[in-house]
Amino acid sequence: MEQVLLGALSLGLLWSIMALGVYITYRILNIADLTVEGTLTLGAAVTAQMIYAGQSPFLGMMLSFGAGLLAGLATGLLHTKLKIPALLSGILTMIALYSINLRVMGKANLSLLRLGTAYTVIGEWLGLDKTWAVIAAGAVMSLALVFILYWFFGTELGSAIRATGNNPNMVRAQGIHTDTTVILGLMVSNGLVALSGSLIAQSQNYADVQMGVGAIVIGLASLIIGEVLFARNNFLSRLLSMILGAVSYRIIIALVLRLGMPADDLKLFTALTVVVALFLPRLKEMRDTARHVTKGSHHAER
Repeated sequence: MEQVLLGALSLGLLWSIMALGVYITYRILNIADLTVEGTLTLGAAVTAQMIYAGQSPFLGMMLSFGAGLLAGLATGLLHTKLKIPALLSGILTMIALYSINLRVMGKANLSLLRLGTAYTVIGEWLGLDKTWAVIAAGAVMSLALVFILYWFFGTELGSAIRATGNNPNMVRAQGIHTDTTVILGLMVSNGLVALSGSLIAQSQNYADVQMGVGAIVIGLASLIIGEVLFARNNFLSRLLSMILGAVSYRIIIALVLRLGMPADDLKLFTALTVVVALFLPRLKEMRDTARHVTKGSHHAER
């Protein structure tokens, strides 16, 4: 059981970086960006190919982040310059990335078994086995990114991106080019998703062209669970809740698999989890409304 929970923790920390990317588009920009399903695989493909070619895995991670930025740029240009709806722009980029990912890897699946990854290096530095090396790397990376994002979205440019999602008309009235802020938000988001894919591929020792399928649902599940259970009213706590939400989601998945749920039903369970998580805030509102109505009727009776 301990190994199951440690595995869930390590995987949750890696997926939390993807959840941070989804948070930027879904919550800050108010865009459901399906590009992430292709970008996650893109990050994995670039890093896997670099490692397979004998290059440094850390260089592969940086290139993966850069590739994610370009994928976000493509979606942003389709949406802002060609005026294609955001959802369709993401779908188009995702479809294009399928072919690009196959080109990058050269085949549908690229194995990293017996090849040195970032976790191999970290494990040798710190004297840790692979599981603890993944946990250490994931924890440091995810927390560092939370504080970098907290700083960035506190700058003038970051505040403009946040304001664009809240009220684009007001932002335009301030003389800010909203097309630029939307593109930047999509680029940062997909850069983080690609980095997450890079880390996940090294953890599972392979990159597969299908590994991004359903990634947006996993990201939304982590986001909603984090917001419902852990988020407070300040921005830093919302970013931190993405880490806790992703870890909680992975622990839930690990436990239900442990209890005997068939692995084939995992995506169905994930979808139902998102439905329940999305309904929880509405359920809370209904409960609060009912309480106010009850209090109001008691006061009227008096």
